[in-house]
Amino acid sequence: MTTTTRLNPMEMDAIASRHPDLLKSSTSSRVRTAAIAGGVVVYLIFSWWFFSIGHVLGNANWGIAGTYLADWVSYEVRPEIHVAPDRTMRLNYQRNSPLGPNPNPDWVELDRQTVTRQVEIPASTAQAVKPKASSSFSFMAPGSALGGTAAAETQNRIETRTEDVLTRVVVTYDRSTRIEIADGLVKATHGGDTFVMTVDGVDTVRPQGQLPAWATQKRPGEKIVLAFGATGWAEVEGDEVSVRNRFFGWANFLFDTNSPFFGKSYGEVVALITSGEQIDPTRSNLSLAWNNILYNAEWQHLDVWTKLLQTVVMAFVGTLFASLIAFPLCFLAARNITPSFLTNQVVKRFFDFLRSVDMFIWALFFTRAFGPGPLAGISAIFFTDTGTLGKLYSEALENIDDKQREGVKSVGATPLAVQRFGVLPQVLPVFASQALYFWESNTRSATIIGAVGAGGIGLKLWEAMRTNSDWENVAYMVLLILLVVFIFDSISNACRSRLMGSKAH
Repeated sequence: MTTTTRLNPMEMDAIASRHPDLLKSSTSSRVRTAAIAGGVVVYLIFSWWFFSIGHVLGNANWGIAGTYLADWVSYEVRPEIHVAPDRTMRLNYQRNSPLGPNPNPDWVELDRQTVTRQVEIPASTAQAVKPKASSSFSFMAPGSALGGTAAAETQNRIETRTEDVLTRVVVTYDRSTRIEIADGLVKATHGGDTFVMTVDGVDTVRPQGQLPAWATQKRPGEKIVLAFGATGWAEVEGDEVSVRNRFFGWANFLFDTNSPFFGKSYGEVVALITSGEQIDPTRSNLSLAWNNILYNAEWQHLDVWTKLLQTVVMAFVGTLFASLIAFPLCFLAARNITPSFLTNQVVKRFFDFLRSVDMFIWALFFTRAFGPGPLAGISAIFFTDTGTLGKLYSEALENIDDKQREGVKSVGATPLAVQRFGVLPQVLPVFASQALYFWESNTRSATIIGAVGAGGIGLKLWEAMRTNSDWENVAYMVLLILLVVFIFDSISNACRSRLMGSKAH
């Protein structure tokens, strides 16, 4: 039984008085602590200056950064109201609108009116009669004999038309935010404030009164930007009002606008699949729905999943080949296994060469050699990990316990049997554990090298980022990558724990 003696304050004071040096820190210790703290402060100040962090933060456009982050978890619907000089309007939606080919959302209210008006039609000179070519020579410039005929033909003509036009448009963002356009006026309401602007239908917009905090205009007459926070924003120009209404979620994640299941609720989709009338006579509704999900034009699920599987295969095959090549070579690099100094140095320098060139550089090299695709990615992983695993394996061999090997050798075993029974039992769990770790790590690395054309989901991710608008697709692929990395990290951790005889963590 262990007993613990606790000192009272008087006893502690007595010990301190008898041994004062024990409770006092040395001068060198105090100076060292102050020097380390001062060095850290100097390093931070130097880094702040060298990398111009203050300048970068000061010039950063946090509004754009916030918009990009919002695009990860939401989408915008973009109606554009074109205002004519006679104050009539025309409504258009963006190409490939998430609302489908004929959008009619309930948050857009339209007032229509049939009007008769005169429209200026540009004259076409394409139908002008060309003079016949003459073989006679003339000092006059071509067409000079036509005089003013060509000029007369290019004059615009006025045509009277009866059209159905918009006279009033109301866009409702939420309960406290809306925009109303009518009679050349744009009335924006947000957070209890109402702001009125005048548009001339050409190129000038003028505010009536002072701009609120959520409205900005760089110069008089130019466009006015209305920022409504998370619900969206709008741009008001002289001849156009561009609305950006934001909604939480991923639009058309299962079915795109071309699918017969588009716009239907989950209950309606289930009813169509289980008991509804057959949509396509050549296949069942369930098969059609699954096909529409896989070949969704907006999300491209099948292509994304295929590229993700390609990334996993790249990591597995590259790591497997690297392990198979590094395993025999590491015995040649270990000094206690192969006594030849020349052989040790040649193999070790070979490992150094392979691992000193970054995997990203190898990927660029093999992309030029083999073309874009998974073969370039597998080769990059194979080359880099052969050098890294070879070095780790050889160091593990150099640190084994020689007693077990000497014991096997003492019974007259052959050199191959000595390695088999005296060395491998010590290092094989370490080798397998390191290979599993690199397999899990390469699942992430394969995504990065894929961005340079080495195949896998990395290239798909880079393509989505380059559009500067498909950030919801970027978020989708990032989540898939995180899920795959988490799964393989758990598998690798469990396998390594079993091999090393420790608990998984």
